[in-house]
Amino acid sequence: MMHNKPRHISEQLDYLKLRFMQHNHEALAKTAAAKGWSHHEYFQQLVQGETDLRWYNGIERRIRMARFPVKKTLEQFQFNWPEKINEMQLKQLFRLEFIAHKANAILLGGVGLGKTHLATAIGYEACLRGLPVLFATAVDVINTLAAAQAAGQLKISLKQYLTPALLILDEIGYLPIDKRGADLLFQVISKRYEKGAILITSNRAYKDWPAIFNNDATLTSAILDRLLHHADTVVIEGKSYRMKEQVEG
Repeated sequence: MMHNKPRHISEQLDYLKLRFMQHNHEALAKTAAAKGWSHHEYFQQLVQGETDLRWYNGIERRIRMARFPVKKTLEQFQFNWPEKINEMQLKQLFRLEFIAHKANAILLGGVGLGKTHLATAIGYEACLRGLPVLFATAVDVINTLAAAQAAGQLKISLKQYLTPALLILDEIGYLPIDKRGADLLFQVISKRYEKGAILITSNRAYKDWPAIFNNDATLTSAILDRLLHHADTVVIEGKSYRMKEQVEG
């Protein structure tokens, strides 16, 4: 722990947490002398290096905090596999305007068609553009909030799902949700309504959503009302890509 006022330039840069400058100012000074850089050019190189380091560290931090199951990109997605997919509509989502507008996006389709891949890729693109993202399955959100509620910490636990610019809720509909779970998920959706974007993946058509939420038509209607008020729905149809790999393997 430093008790004295930092005096040497390396100590000062360490104190200011200017890591790139701290570790590179001497080497860049030699380069500047060898190449005849002006003081302005030397300083510009130091600032550019510091900026780049912080930017890329920020990207890595956002990706880590997003908790993606795996890293996926749009370029890795095979558009020729699904029998039905609106490629232009999907690529429009990658412009991330729906996040800026605090709107929603829903990817609907059967199992193994790449919905989670695409959702993760959109989230990854958002991280690259400086936006905080959180990825979670619907079941994990419910279990986390249920445990927090039992411990009297629901309000605190909710914040993690309300803070990011983009919340990705994966796999809504893969498992039935009881009334308590549906109420908790509704709180997340309701509190983010027109305040933060949500990206959802589901294997169920909207008409089948009451079966997901304990056949509670009123609650399902309230959830869909908030989700679909400002939303793009991308429908993906076809055979499971994982089945394709098994057949070809």
